[in-house]
Amino acid sequence: MTTLLARPATAAARGPLDLAQLGPNWYAAVMGTAITANAAVALPHRVPGQLGFAQAVWALSLAMLAVLAAARLVHLTRHRAAAREQLLDNPATAVFYGCPPMALLAVGFGTLTVGAPLIGTGPAVALDLLLWSTGTLYAVLVAAGLPYLMVTRHRLSALTANPTWLLPVVAPMVAAALGPALLPHLPAGLRPGLFYACYGMFGASLLAVLVMLPVVFAGLVHSKLPAVLLTPSLFLVLGPLGQSTTAVGNLADAARTVAPALAAPALGFAVLYGVAMTGFALLWLLLAGAANLRALVRHRMPFGMTWWAFTFPVGTCVTGTASLARHTGFAGFGWLAVGLYGLLLAAWAVAGARTASALLGGRLLRVAA
Repeated sequence: MTTLLARPATAAARGPLDLAQLGPNWYAAVMGTAITANAAVALPHRVPGQLGFAQAVWALSLAMLAVLAAARLVHLTRHRAAAREQLLDNPATAVFYGCPPMALLAVGFGTLTVGAPLIGTGPAVALDLLLWSTGTLYAVLVAAGLPYLMVTRHRLSALTANPTWLLPVVAPMVAAALGPALLPHLPAGLRPGLFYACYGMFGASLLAVLVMLPVVFAGLVHSKLPAVLLTPSLFLVLGPLGQSTTAVGNLADAARTVAPALAAPALGFAVLYGVAMTGFALLWLLLAGAANLRALVRHRMPFGMTWWAFTFPVGTCVTGTASLARHTGFAGFGWLAVGLYGLLLAAWAVAGARTASALLGGRLLRVAA
């Protein structure tokens, strides 16, 4: 994982951010910002200024994506050796290639659901279609390509697995969860294809996570985390739990018009599956929260880019529980979504402020071995 460290004198001429070392993990900041906006409008309860806040945060996420994409383009073209090393030779950074597609997908979804009143429905649909299509293709390539590299090239031990290994295989689940929002804006003939493709990506990602998660837990039990700064990565386990709950809920909504014969079983599956996943998510949240409290109190865990792991996974749990509230009518799920959103908002504010402070302070992005 990466962290913001004091800039060495030899790098002073490179500016506050050394683009040679700019990794794909920085897209986690875009993901965390986008889902803070998206989850705000998913909540079943409304307060004055909620939509305006969500729109401001969405606009920030779009700007962050544009700046980061430009910076990464410079990295990939001018620092090819470093880029090759990040992907092919360093498995610790390669897994973070799961972040860029999720950032594209999250910002695209926010464009349609949050930004449309600002830029118009037509432009919002066009931009979401572009970002969703690009992000989905990227997600599928990463979900297949990173495990391929793990099997054929990277030198890894299952006994040292950690939650970052989940990032590549979760990306298609994000595409499955956010694709249904485009269905009403597509020609009728294209809707079934997208609908079933989203269900297919849900299944592919879920099974891949079910293969990977026992390996991750075994690695944590056997070897613990290699550095205290990786402790926030425990929150990454929440990502597939909350995102899959969101996916089945959104697909159940879409089934009413795209596949009416499947609407009733899809809704039943969404509720039963979602409640089970939410139960496990809350259990894991207790574990991850306790581990991070211990790291902060006992080991004085420093700030690093790993802190962005507190945001997107929790945000998926917000959208998942909000979906359950919508489908069951049970107020408890709605208030659980509100409570989780409070946690997300606090985590996003802290991670964002600390990241901005480190950048403005002229510190250099480096890989912490």
